[in-house]
Amino acid sequence: MSTVLFDTPGPKARVRHRIYAGLGIIVVAALIAFVIYRFVDSGQFSARKWEWLQYSQVQSDLANAVLATVKAFAFGAVLAIVFGAVFAAGRLSEHAWVRGICTFVVEFFRAIPLLILMFLFYYGLPTLGVDTSPLFAVVLGLTLYNGSVLAEVFRAGILALPKGQSEAAYALGMRKTQVMFTVLLPQALRAMLPTIISQLVVLLKDTALGFLVTYPELLYYARYIGSQGAFGRPIVPSTLVAAAIYIAMCLLLTALATYLERRNRRSKKHIDTDDGAKQAALDAGAGVSTGLA
Repeated sequence: MSTVLFDTPGPKARVRHRIYAGLGIIVVAALIAFVIYRFVDSGQFSARKWEWLQYSQVQSDLANAVLATVKAFAFGAVLAIVFGAVFAAGRLSEHAWVRGICTFVVEFFRAIPLLILMFLFYYGLPTLGVDTSPLFAVVLGLTLYNGSVLAEVFRAGILALPKGQSEAAYALGMRKTQVMFTVLLPQALRAMLPTIISQLVVLLKDTALGFLVTYPELLYYARYIGSQGAFGRPIVPSTLVAAAIYIAMCLLLTALATYLERRNRRSKKHIDTDDGAKQAALDAGAGVSTGLA
């Protein structure tokens, strides 16, 4: 069986693909084993390198660093979603000047690297007499950059919706703003949920850039612990712990997205079933009426 994009591989091709996959797994496993061996050989898994995790003060400080990361992520995620929704609606406006401004803002902040935005807000605003803080610089940078990306995601989701959705809303007398924010955006949000969650995972990982502007998040604390001579300068163990925590948070966010998607699918299926049952009942009633007539 073939498709427009590719031909279905035959028996020899499938065997060849399995061989390539097996070789790839062997190469990756060998690289991981070599890295672990080098860590063991250099003493990175010795008890002295990991004893810092036993101290209650270190555990408390590590928990505070995780909370700081979650705090920056929460503020950045909410503001980025709001920013994206507003500017997506602006890019779809009927007014040319509104579309022009929103397009310029979205493309401008998408083109600037996030780290440069953080530097500008943290080191540049004070030169203009504006007091700032590491958290403000991190959250504002995350909002503008990721919000610009989400604006394009929302815009694509809105344009992908059937035109009948907006036409039905206009027929009910709704204004364009009401149609956009009460009819189109909620549906686009559900339709583009996997893409939105993927961008939020990127936003969560981008909080690690905050250590460059002295924001006391997880990577900042891992770097601090790794530089302590009292613990044998455990830079590799502290980095591994930070990486494990980041992976756990990203997996939790992905699991939440999967749950919401399944729930949305079940709700949609339930609504479709109810609509089908109502239509069947109406058809049956119409048939009875026709028979009586």
